[in-house]
Amino acid sequence: MTFAVDGFDGFMSFFELPAADVPAEPGVYVVVRRADTTPVFLPVSPAGWFKGKDPTLPLAELHAAWVPGEPVLYIGKAAAGQSGKRGLRKRLDEYRRHGAGQPVGHWGGRTIWQLADSAELLVGWRTAADSRAVEKAMIADFVQMYGQRPFANRTG
Repeated sequence: MTFAVDGFDGFMSFFELPAADVPAEPGVYVVVRRADTTPVFLPVSPAGWFKGKDPTLPLAELHAAWVPGEPVLYIGKAAAGQSGKRGLRKRLDEYRRHGAGQPVGHWGGRTIWQLADSAELLVGWRTAADSRAVEKAMIADFVQMYGQRPFANRTG
């Protein structure tokens, strides 16, 4: 049994995002891994350092966080922000750029970049006016199903 992501659109690689018609509205997004093989973790994250912080996590921590058999690796939110112009398009672009090694402030979900097959991960999204509430509910449902948070959702 896997976590349901009904009603989500996109499901494309991070590489494909710049050319995609990602909504500018607030919403939630998921990162999924299609492969059901045992993951291989990189000892050093290729993601960008932000404010002098290394995004690399210890391999033991990554192995302990893995949820076997579950393709959903991360559940995130994209709020409108104070200007009302943030939303999914901007947040997912920040996430993509962080994974490409740029010093971008997308610290949440950074563990996905330590997967050797991170280039094959897919991201899907769904608009939601109250993105924080939807994200919290989805994570709570995941925890109820598996007894732990998704692999890359390390903090509350």
